Amino acid sequence: MINVIVNGACGKMGKRIIALLSMQKDLHLCGAVEILSHPDIGKDVGVKVTSSINDVIEDADVVVDFSSADGALDSAKICAKYKKALIIGATGLSSEALSEIKSMSCAIPCLVSSNMSVGVNLLCKLVEQASSVLGDEYDVEIIEAHHRFKKDAPSGTAKTLAEVISNAKGKKLEDIAAYGREGLVGERKRNEIGIHAVRAGDIVGEHTVIFGGIGERIELKHIATTRDTFARGVIKAIKFISAQRAGLYDMRDVLESGKGT
Repeated sequence: MINVIVNGACGKMGKRIIALLSMQKDLHLCGAVEILSHPDIGKDVGVKVTSSINDVIEDADVVVDFSSADGALDSAKICAKYKKALIIGATGLSSEALSEIKSMSCAIPCLVSSNMSVGVNLLCKLVEQASSVLGDEYDVEIIEAHHRFKKDAPSGTAKTLAEVISNAKGKKLEDIAAYGREGLVGERKRNEIGIHAVRAGDIVGEHTVIFGGIGERIELKHIATTRDTFARGVIKAIKFISAQRAGLYDMRDVLESGKGT
């Protein structure tokens, strides 16, 4: 039995992860954590919601964090102290925070992914292959769309897709990224990667990568219609990370391992 803590337990993703955990015979929810000011503190979600991971960490095997960028970094520090495996799905992590988390992964198995969907991670592979084949003759634009409540933009998934493309081109993303356009911006640069964010209604998540050539256009697209798509990926990730040695992992490691099914 793998004992799991969910941080961000009463958020949209946290609720779906807990719901799917309850259907797994080999997984057990041993802790649910939210910020102290949350109205659901003390609520029973299978276990009582608490405001501190420290209250429940000793019983855990894996901590799943879908709280916030700051909350994820705090979770990493606690997991490193208690030698517990960690999965981070929270987005908006700064480069400094990612560097700290990478350092702590020397002591614990840690999986960081901006998107836990199997389909999105397949999209990343297809985008990488297309970028390598098409090269600089095709213009690249990324369009992502999410619900009106999402706080960060562009999405972590859009950034990951852009990084996959820039790596395939042998470029640094910061040198070629164009985050939206306005005004007289001039002719499009050949190596540019355009990244655009849409926020509207209750869109769960859509990511489109456009490769535009002269006379043809190739589009690779992923549409999520339910958060259970991501939650099912988290279940796979929990089963994977619980069996790993210390190190930094992502969802592609989960898919390539064939474990967690």
